[in-house]
Amino acid sequence: MGQILAIDYGKKRCGLAATDDMQIIASGLETVPTESLMAFLERYHREHTIERFVVGLPRDLRGEMSQVEEDILPLIEKLKTTFPSVPVERFDERFTSKIASYYISQSGKNKKQREKKELIDKVSATLILQNYLDTIR
Repeated sequence: MGQILAIDYGKKRCGLAATDDMQIIASGLETVPTESLMAFLERYHREHTIERFVVGLPRDLRGEMSQVEEDILPLIEKLKTTFPSVPVERFDERFTSKIASYYISQSGKNKKQREKKELIDKVSATLILQNYLDTIR
């Protein structure tokens, strides 16, 4: 078995999370600048077996796609071209940033640490992936 890697896409940064090789639990991996995402994934893929990508599906409260979806679609095409043997799935990411902020605030981190957007993005990716794992079981 390989890892499942989740991407919480943002115009400036992308939060990443990955499962263990047994695909039991999701863990925050990294937050990378969006322009460096593909290079990071290529390096990561050389060192780890990625079985599947899960990319957040950004819907608003009414269930409609948010504007960032226009930027995510080209990313998905790049993933499919660069990693043709790795399927790409989508998973609803509604409220993950708010939930991530809440969990971080409850973790005992100081205010400066809690406001780091990089941490929120990584925790959001972890939530997307853990929710995905819970759904497929």
